[in-house]
Formats: sequence, C-alpha cells, structure tokens
Amino acid sequence: MEIFQHLLSKLAGYLANCHFRWIKNWMITVFANHYQVNFTEAGKKNPCDYASFNEFFTRRLQPNARNIDLSSQVIVSPADGFVSEIGNIQAYTLLQAKNKTYTLSSLLTDHDLVSFFAEGSFLTAYLSPSSYHRVHMPFEGALKKMIYVPGTLFPVNEKSVQKNENLFARNERVICFFETSIGKMCVIFVGAFIVGSIETQWHGQVTPNVCRKITTWNYTDRSIYFKKGEEIGLFKLGSTVIMLFEKNKITWNENLKAGDPLKMGKKVGQIKNPL
Repeated sequence: MEIFQHLLSKLAGYLANCHFRWIKNWMITVFANHYQVNFTEAGKKNPCDYASFNEFFTRRLQPNARNIDLSSQVIVSPADGFVSEIGNIQAYTLLQAKNKTYTLSSLLTDHDLVSFFAEGSFLTAYLSPSSYHRVHMPFEGALKKMIYVPGTLFPVNEKSVQKNENLFARNERVICFFETSIGKMCVIFVGAFIVGSIETQWHGQVTPNVCRKITTWNYTDRSIYFKKGEEIGLFKLGSTVIMLFEKNKITWNENLKAGDPLKMGKKVGQIKNPL
C-alpha cells in the first residue's frame, strides 16, 4: 500500500510539472473550477499564465494581499485552510479527531524535542485543495533543526483524519524546530496522498526523499532567522501543518475551534504572560 501511494504521488508530481500548454491548462482549469479557486488575491489572475500545474498550485499572493498581525504578543496562522484540531497537549498526547489521539514521541521521533512540548499547546491546520499552499512563520524565531521522517501518504481530509489511527504520526513529514523569544516552537509539514513534494526556504526540496530514512539537519551554527509572516516553505499539492508551543507560553483565541477557517497572517493566539 505504501509503495503504491508513493508511486502514484510521484506520477502526480510528474504531471503537475508538465509544461505542455494544453495539458497544464486543462489540469488547472478543471481543478480551479471544481474547487472554486479564488484568483482575486493571486499574483497571476489568468489560469493560463502559469507555466505548470505546480506553479499554479503554489501560486504566490499579490504584494500586500494580507495584513500580517505584527503585534509582538500575537501568534498568527501559518497558512490558509481550516482548523483540524486545537488545544493543549495532554501530557504527551495530542488530539487528532474526536476519540482519536496520537503521541508527541510518534510525531516528532526526537526525544529532546518531545520533552520540550509536553503539556504544551498545538494547532493542526488542514490546507484544502483550493487554499494558498505556502507556509509562513507564526511567530518570529531562529531555525535550529529540521527532521525528515519517512512514512505513508494517507489523505488528510476530515474523513481520513477521523478514520485512520495515528495519521499524522504515520504520514511522511518535515519537522522544523525554532527558538523564539517565548521558548521552543515547531512547525510541522505533514505530507498526504498525491502530495508532490515539500520544500523549505533554506533547504529547497526535502521530499520526496530518495533515502527514505529519518534524517536530521542541525542549524545551530548558522543564522537562519525568520520574522513573523515570512515564508518558510510550501506544499506542491497540499496537506497539513501542525504548530507546537511549550507549556504555559501561549493561549489560543478563545472562540477558535475545529472547523473554523484560517487565513495566513491572522491572529490565532497570543503570548500567555507577556513581559
């Protein structure tokens, strides 16, 4: 099953990179119509102006299309989409969906990271097919580590999340670990069925990964710093982003709940005890 998922995802990635005009225009038009893609914020408003389906899918926004909440006390959404789940980490356990949980250790695979986020805060954002698929910093900080974890490529839509046990801990993912002024933070890119690849600003393409083994990159000796709202990566055919914060560092917006829409740059939380 896993081999089939990866082969089909590779085929989808090949087609998504196709530059034959009639093929890419047909793919973009069918997709945009089916998912009712909104081009009003896009840098290119004509679907035929994109060189490939991937360029369309990872389309940039117009300059100043979003007003990033730059308040020093605010956490912003890293992406467009919907809240899949949100809340506090219960000891070492996160909520995936109603009556379904998974552990920090299975998600992160790194003991040192697990200890940082016990009883912390998490938000899982689902990027729907029509969403803007670039991922941005929710709070400014310095990159210290990146981990690639191979895995399956199950779909991550609502039905699949409710059906499959330990979904986010089984799917292929890229874990980005940051140091911030309020402590440790993780932004996790979770792959999905038909996801062509995951890329980051500092590394380029991380997945698909030929080695198919857990790989860690340490950046403690480099200065890689991102301000809030700066782009840090993208999905070529979208998926899910998970944010993790340490215990007692932040609080989520009081009325924010599963199913609510998200817009990159909009406030989703705030520092718990600002100085």
